[in-house]
Amino acid sequence: MAEESNKITLIDEDNVEHQFILLNVVEMDGAKYAVMVPEEEMTEEEEQEAVIFRIETDENGEEVLVDIEDDEEFAKVCDLLDELMAEDEDEENPQ
Repeated sequence: MAEESNKITLIDEDNVEHQFILLNVVEMDGAKYAVMVPEEEMTEEEEQEAVIFRIETDENGEEVLVDIEDDEEFAKVCDLLDELMAEDEDEENPQ
């Protein structure tokens, strides 16, 4: 995982590089999660689709991104992100 400010380069199983923009890191139940959007989607007008990875530490002490394979864990992270977005909207638009 190469990092330059909020840009992250991920290499897939076919050894193809993909550029992402890190939007947020959230914590839940003692774990950290990275919320990212593919860089090419940041320039498009349509709605952006975020990708969420769990942040773990490997045997060398390096942070690595791991797919969330548990549907329940993924749903809980999505719910947390929805709550955070709703709070942000409430702060931007006070009654």
